[in-house]
Amino acid sequence: MFETLTDRLSRAVDAMRGRGRLTDENITDTLRQVRLALLEADVAVPVVKSFTDAVKERAVGAEVTRSLTPGQAFIKIIHDELVRVMGEPAQGLNLRGQPPVVVLLAGLQGAGKTTTAAKLARHLIETKKKKVLLASTDIYRPAAMRQLELLAAQVGADYFGAEATTAPVEIARSALQHGRRHGHDVVIVDTAGRLHVDSAMMDEVRAVDAAVDPLERLFVVDSMAGQDAVNAARAFNDALALTGVILTKADGDARGGAALSVRHVTGKPILFLGVGEKTEALELFHPERVASRILGMGDVVSLVEQVQSQVDQDQARKLAEKLTKGRGFDLTDLREQLGQFQNMGGMASIMDKLPAGMMPPGGVGQIDEKQIQRQIAIINSMTPLERRRPAVLDGSRKRRIAAGSGVQVQDVNRLLKQFTEMERMMKRLKGGGLRKLMRGLGGRMPGGFPGGFPRPR
Repeated sequence: MFETLTDRLSRAVDAMRGRGRLTDENITDTLRQVRLALLEADVAVPVVKSFTDAVKERAVGAEVTRSLTPGQAFIKIIHDELVRVMGEPAQGLNLRGQPPVVVLLAGLQGAGKTTTAAKLARHLIETKKKKVLLASTDIYRPAAMRQLELLAAQVGADYFGAEATTAPVEIARSALQHGRRHGHDVVIVDTAGRLHVDSAMMDEVRAVDAAVDPLERLFVVDSMAGQDAVNAARAFNDALALTGVILTKADGDARGGAALSVRHVTGKPILFLGVGEKTEALELFHPERVASRILGMGDVVSLVEQVQSQVDQDQARKLAEKLTKGRGFDLTDLREQLGQFQNMGGMASIMDKLPAGMMPPGGVGQIDEKQIQRQIAIINSMTPLERRRPAVLDGSRKRRIAAGSGVQVQDVNRLLKQFTEMERMMKRLKGGGLRKLMRGLGGRMPGGFPGGFPRPR
């Protein structure tokens, strides 16, 4: 996320590390580089000017404390200003109203509103224990209603069905009445998008808004749209009096311009980040954490929260008990651990939250996301006996497994070698505990980074 901006901003501020003192000259030179980095990231020009002016005003003053080198103090100022530009930490949705609370989603076509509706429903069901009803007023896009119906079933929400010939306002009004009759806590209304902002679209979304009087009016925007996203946000805010913004596809956004501009342009908080296609790929927006990511400092707090929420704790406990009792680590256990990586959004999602100094050589781009899928396929092609006792795998069995999983025999051998190393390390749990295990692990991971991770700088 925001790789290009991170790279260019990091290069700009790295020159300040270790400086004995800050002068007008080196501050001006660094800010020039920061300004170019922000403009190339498609950050709105007024935001860039406000940002650099604020940094300069604070840097040429008393904020260079004795406890930090001047260079470190300058980096902290940039971090603090990034946080200020992006706004206050998100508190989630405002649900303090007479149920059912209505949440209205608006935005351009292709921004990901329908998927976001399902993600919000899942978030409310799993974290707030709410009964959620999903409704679509998109009578124009083929299969839009069917898509939301399928997603509702997937996340455990109810769906309000309607004919595509029904007027959007009537669908929204009927959905709200249905929610009242059936005791729903929240009704999420997904509206139709357009390829561009036009008067007909705005008239319709305003009419839907008036029919259901939502407590939350959220603008869903594709963060990769850059300056177009900012312009659309301004138009929707003028039409709807937005209460918040959801940035989608943030995991694919190398620039970061929308994240740094939308809050300034609309005055409305960014509430969530969409960081993947899966329905669980929705994060509360924490500007201080995003600022740390942008400056290459990582976001370990979010990574810990991700592990706690997405790793199967019962499965992890059972594996720990199995190992401590001396029962061996087998290929079924390895498959479950690889599956946990996938549930967390893959290695790229994890690496995105690590500090730059802990990244593998070459960065996230060097991670082969398909490697874990291939390894799971190899294990799935084995019999239960072969998973329990890999020692029985002779040449004939390996050829069968390779053919069944669509890989080469060398890939099977590579997995078995990694498994043997992990098995040896796991045995240390019984006699020496976690400390010995981590020392033996030496940074190796099942995804296959032979050299391990470099030590943090």
